[in-house]
Amino acid sequence: MPKQTDKKPLDRSIEENARKMKGILDIGPKNFDVGEREIMILGRDCRIYYTNSLVDSTIVVMMMREFMRLSNENEQAENVFQEIKQHLVHYQVEEITTIDDTVDKMLTGRIVLLIDGETTGFDIDLRHYPGRQPAEPDVEKVVRGSKDGFTENIIEDSGLIRRRIRDPHFRCEMMQIGVRSKTDICLCYLKDVANPGLLETLRKELRAICVDGIPMADNALEEFILKQAWNPFPLVRYTGRPDVAAAHIIEGHVVLITDTSPSVMILPTTLFHHLQHAEEYRQITVAGALQRWMRFIAVLGSVFLVPLWLLLVQEHLLPPQLSFIGPNSSHYHIPLLVQILIAEVGIEALRMAAIHTPTSLSTALGLIAAVLIGQIAIEAGIFIPEVILYTSVAAIGGFATPSYDLQLANKVVRIVLILAVGFFHVPGFMLTTTLLIIYLSHVMNLNTPYLWPFIPFNPIGLYNILIRRALPTSVLRPSIVRPLDKSRQPAKSKSK
Repeated sequence: MPKQTDKKPLDRSIEENARKMKGILDIGPKNFDVGEREIMILGRDCRIYYTNSLVDSTIVVMMMREFMRLSNENEQAENVFQEIKQHLVHYQVEEITTIDDTVDKMLTGRIVLLIDGETTGFDIDLRHYPGRQPAEPDVEKVVRGSKDGFTENIIEDSGLIRRRIRDPHFRCEMMQIGVRSKTDICLCYLKDVANPGLLETLRKELRAICVDGIPMADNALEEFILKQAWNPFPLVRYTGRPDVAAAHIIEGHVVLITDTSPSVMILPTTLFHHLQHAEEYRQITVAGALQRWMRFIAVLGSVFLVPLWLLLVQEHLLPPQLSFIGPNSSHYHIPLLVQILIAEVGIEALRMAAIHTPTSLSTALGLIAAVLIGQIAIEAGIFIPEVILYTSVAAIGGFATPSYDLQLANKVVRIVLILAVGFFHVPGFMLTTTLLIIYLSHVMNLNTPYLWPFIPFNPIGLYNILIRRALPTSVLRPSIVRPLDKSRQPAKSKSK
């Protein structure tokens, strides 16, 4: 990545600057969306550079009219630079002194004004990125609550959070990643709450990223920051809801917004952060706690139901009272292990097909799946009904998992457990489960234990996870983020 000292300063000659800009950008037919406009302001030759697909043309026209009015009313001025600066009818104006900054600013959607005889130009923030209106995220819908969601516009995303946190200590720290893409990213946090060590670690990791570009946005950043390697479990919580992001910032977390991504990253997180859902906090306390318990049961079922059923059937461990759980017949053409694996592959294929199927054809896809798997496959002897039942229940438990990344990780664990049970029976199940717990207990996420509050054990944190507490009784912020200000209700804590 080029250093600041390598940047070429602007020349006093506007013609020389124009030649350099044309050489860098190939302004003309080869680069149609990059524009150059020559204009005389107060007798000085000036050039305006812009990217027409990223600027608000209405404000550009207004600014051009102001320049023309200024030139018509004043034939000359003692200080042309200051006169132009005073008549820039926009609230975000910065000075630039190098060719590199001129190009970088222009390609982000700003317009750049260069003046003959001056080694300093102006960049005016007139960005108007193409995008969509905020809408509720598909995977985080709630019955009650806000229906707005993050978009691919980093300016709108930061505004959606700031609307919910009107605190003078709220910070939106902007930087760029990628030598070629120069993607804007933003660190959002509360200055008097977020842990300074966490912030410094994130800044250090982000500045150390040296790559051409991050077209895959936040996922690429996650791979650089956390270096997850082959760990299937998510170390970052993604959310498309501004209220969820704001709630975590108030708790002491840091939110990372990446331009062009409709979701933000919440850091740091534990395993249990991926089991929370906004719906729990949009209902009364009892209903929210009940939903949380049901979700825990569904997630555990998605991981352990099928391996346990296979273990009980293979080892004939079912008591007579529960014999109906096993196969009604001991005669089947394909081994149970193979049937389960085929069903898992089939369900995953259907999920991927549903993603790529147009909405108008999704009903037809569901009918085909129901007929082929639910009826014909059983009648043909490929599956027994119990295999279809338990793999379907496990799939439903996976869909009940709030985090899509955790759902995929649980699917990997389920398949590993199925294989361990199929080949090694009871020892395989016990050993694999034990190794899984030991592995997760050693996972650290930005110096945060992944299984907190189980390991290390924290009774208050565990209570807050198992019970959805009412907000008036939640006085302290979670200790796992090591916040500077531990109290969520300062007035109440002082009165005590």
